[in-house]
Amino acid sequence: MNFELTKEQQMVQKVVREFADEIIRPRAIEIDREAKFPADIFDQMGELGLLGIPFPEKYGGSGGDTLSYALAVEEIGRVCGSTGLSYAAAVSLGASPIYYFGTEEQKQKYLVPMAQGKTLGSFGLTEPNAGSDAGGTKTAAEESGENYLINGEKCFITNASYAEQIIVTAVTGKDAKGKNLISSLIVPTKTEGVHITNNYDKMGVRGSDTAEIVLENVSVSKINLLGQPNKGFPQFLQTLDGGRISIAALGLGIAQASLDRSLAYSKEREQFGRKISTFQAIQFKLADMAMEVELARNMVYKAAWLKDSGKEFGKEAAFAKLYATETAFRAANQAIQIHGGYGYMREYEVERYLRDAKLLEIGEGTSEIQRLVIARQLGC
Repeated sequence: MNFELTKEQQMVQKVVREFADEIIRPRAIEIDREAKFPADIFDQMGELGLLGIPFPEKYGGSGGDTLSYALAVEEIGRVCGSTGLSYAAAVSLGASPIYYFGTEEQKQKYLVPMAQGKTLGSFGLTEPNAGSDAGGTKTAAEESGENYLINGEKCFITNASYAEQIIVTAVTGKDAKGKNLISSLIVPTKTEGVHITNNYDKMGVRGSDTAEIVLENVSVSKINLLGQPNKGFPQFLQTLDGGRISIAALGLGIAQASLDRSLAYSKEREQFGRKISTFQAIQFKLADMAMEVELARNMVYKAAWLKDSGKEFGKEAAFAKLYATETAFRAANQAIQIHGGYGYMREYEVERYLRDAKLLEIGEGTSEIQRLVIARQLGC
């Protein structure tokens, strides 16, 4: 097994790390405090080609692989969870479904500008009464001549306030057993009847846009159907499998940041006449953090490699998402403990890591759902 990154992957990692350290890091505290989406930073990311890393050049992308994209998410997440989350959602949820399931016309119209960083997309799945139970979707799309008429509500939707279009899942029929048949539709945000509000006051990832969407008699052409009719459920399951790799990479970045901060602080802080890094209690915390970060990295990179190799990766993506995000929370929690009272202060940043990490155990499938996914893969 070769664990070395290719020259291309190393270059992506270096470029994104420098951009993250020079452009994003100085504003990370401000982004969190003001809870404001950094649109100008995303413009620069678009110019660098970061929003098109995993897409072919023919669609405006860089022709990179999943691992290169995961490396980019990790590096951005290492300095700012908010920016990292919006980046991951833009690529994995806003653009990838169109790449995988869209018609050529849809790819040219929607994917190309997203991959070029000129627009953002969004993915509307979660509803007030359909979170982990996505099959309980209430939003409905009824055929009306050559159009679909959509009514419903979506919540906790990342990037929706800044998106040009939203992929909306909606019930389009029932099967023989009375279960919902779900389809995916591309809904331009300027369509009449689309109402987007951003009134959430969040605990963490505060600079990532999170919106509520109300759709009232929204009419879209049938050519906006994404993929096959009534096949939205398997489509978004496939989308989430890929998205879990990016959320795992984001958790990895936050965990690495927690370790980096804690190690540096422990070598500076003195108590009882000694650097606290010399105390066994602190050494054990740092050792556990370093071990878990490295194990998480191996799992994230393996899941990305499997996807790039055209192999089954659903179970490994769930492994990576579950372990890396829970590692992120544990690492951030330990970082606060190592920093003591200073860890509770905003300027030391580790308290932000904890707040940001918590969302990762919930979004794109809770930790409990990941365990269910893994159990089913085991044949339970």
